[in-house]
Amino acid sequence: MDRNPLRASQGFTLLELLVVVSIVALATAGVSLSLRDTGAKELESEAIRLAALLESGRAQSRSSGVPVRWLANDVGFEFQGISTRAEARDSLARPRMWLNSDTRARVTQPRGADGLVLGPEPLITAQRLELIQGDRRLTLATDGLAPFAVVATPVTP
Repeated sequence: MDRNPLRASQGFTLLELLVVVSIVALATAGVSLSLRDTGAKELESEAIRLAALLESGRAQSRSSGVPVRWLANDVGFEFQGISTRAEARDSLARPRMWLNSDTRARVTQPRGADGLVLGPEPLITAQRLELIQGDRRLTLATDGLAPFAVVATPVTP
């Protein structure tokens, strides 16, 4: 029998276990942070797309000298006042559908407006639009000079 007190220890030390547990915890945290809510991502994509289209409509209004109106409906939205190249695939003159059929839009500024007016003047009225998808909401706004952009949604009491 081997009665050597300096015999090699069996198992893991406490320090080794703590290192492994901390690595697993960091990996789990990294994975959970990288997973995004797909609904929020879809709404954000829709907002970015709409902001770009609104700015395009604003630019076309300025270049043509004709006011362009943006109007939402149940399935999407359309730009009124743009009549050139309506048959073109990328034309603003054709109606567009939302990327997600659950998306809705509501103009919140100016109050009572059913759409947005995009020119033809370089300085337009401050306007605000809320995109709604289920319980998620994003707000697009302009102060009249700056481009449309996603802004923090104001809290209403």
